[in-house]
Amino acid sequence: MDEATPAAGATMLADRSVLRLGGAEARPFLQGLVTQDVTAVAPGAPRWAGLLTPQGKALFDFMLWDGGDGALLIDVEAAQAEAIARRLAMYRLRRAVTIEPADVLVHWSGEEGPGRVPDPRLAGLGWRWLGPPTAPAAGWRRHRLALGVVEGVGELGQDRTLWLECNAAELGGVSFDKGCYVGQENTARMHYRGKVGRRLVVAAIGPEGDRVRARYPELGMMVEHRRVDALGDALVPSWLAPALAAGAEPASEPAG
Repeated sequence: MDEATPAAGATMLADRSVLRLGGAEARPFLQGLVTQDVTAVAPGAPRWAGLLTPQGKALFDFMLWDGGDGALLIDVEAAQAEAIARRLAMYRLRRAVTIEPADVLVHWSGEEGPGRVPDPRLAGLGWRWLGPPTAPAAGWRRHRLALGVVEGVGELGQDRTLWLECNAAELGGVSFDKGCYVGQENTARMHYRGKVGRRLVVAAIGPEGDRVRARYPELGMMVEHRRVDALGDALVPSWLAPALAAGAEPASEPAG
């Protein structure tokens, strides 16, 4: 994606696609699969979520939007849209659920405007909305990485990184009281025992290595999977610092 200054009206995230999950059982179906509480997805209130392996490792991350009439819209990497549709179809069995491309695209801007909602992960990321095509936006990746936020298979690592190591708790990508979903047991155990020993972080670009997930030479940045006790020159944004400072102190388990 071009990282130059965007032209007026250039807001479309050209590397994103939208799928529509419809049918009478769409929401209950997804509620039992993903990390987010699907009942919290409402008009003007999208949510970030993940679909995990049974071990709690990230397969896909995406935004969930209200699609009206009980439907959900899945805002996902365009390169992964077909793969996530296949994965969901594998779980669907005979349930009354449809999965098809939606007729809208994803847009982003650093400026507030009608119909735009704050990115649910972090207000500093700007505003997001769904609509018809425009010219592609520029500057999104630079802006996102400068805030320490990682996303997508290339940065998270498919079936390589535990969901909480993707900073999902700090960015609102997981509900700890919604009930069961794929990967829930290990994710909850890590959270309540305070055992998030590694994190995906953004750092100044360096050499290739086993822990490097993505390198962006044009931005001078990379994403790396580092131990929390050896973050080195990694960016530690204000939204992540409290979790790192808490160290191994366990979170409080819910009552009951």
